[in-house]
Amino acid sequence: MIGAEHLIAFNLTLLAAIASPGPALLFLVRTTMAKGRAAGVAAAFGLGLMAALWTGAALLGLDALFTLFPWAYLAVKIVGATYLIWVAVQVWRSAHEPVHEGSATAQSKFFRQGMLINLGNPKSVLFAAAVIAVIFPADLSPTAKAIIFGNHLAIEWLIQPTLAVLLSTEAVRRRYLGAKFITDRIAAGVLGALGLRLLADR
Repeated sequence: MIGAEHLIAFNLTLLAAIASPGPALLFLVRTTMAKGRAAGVAAAFGLGLMAALWTGAALLGLDALFTLFPWAYLAVKIVGATYLIWVAVQVWRSAHEPVHEGSATAQSKFFRQGMLINLGNPKSVLFAAAVIAVIFPADLSPTAKAIIFGNHLAIEWLIQPTLAVLLSTEAVRRRYLGAKFITDRIAAGVLGALGLRLLADR
């Protein structure tokens, strides 16, 4: 049985992971500032759903499957790293272009992109498995696993969209627009480096 103390410890770990610099946070920041609040919120929901799904996969034992079949982990990692590098190239090429607000009909695209960014990092399932093993008792029941997954999704869908809303304030966006070319090139460089690091990581 899991208690409140387990969920509190898990949620504190989640908050630290969400705030840590990485492709997910960088994608959320750049999407929100370049495409506006609605696009950022849509991307946030996509990022959050995939992050929670990785935890669900860990609860179902996908980490053990990756250990048993290293080629599966390698395949996911290569696809994910390639996608990160592709996003980096697109951001680099669009650095000189003016900002265009994402239309309401385009929000599903940003949602999918958010999911793909987190889908491309198979280390997330290994991280989730390690956190679950440390925080929660062994032999979790199906109900406990469902609570952990639902809790993770709720935290992601509360924090990520809130962050997008905060980033979309006029003062923050004005500063971004004043240095869009430089910040986009930096963002592209970091995303590309993260993709290459994921490829090289053993």
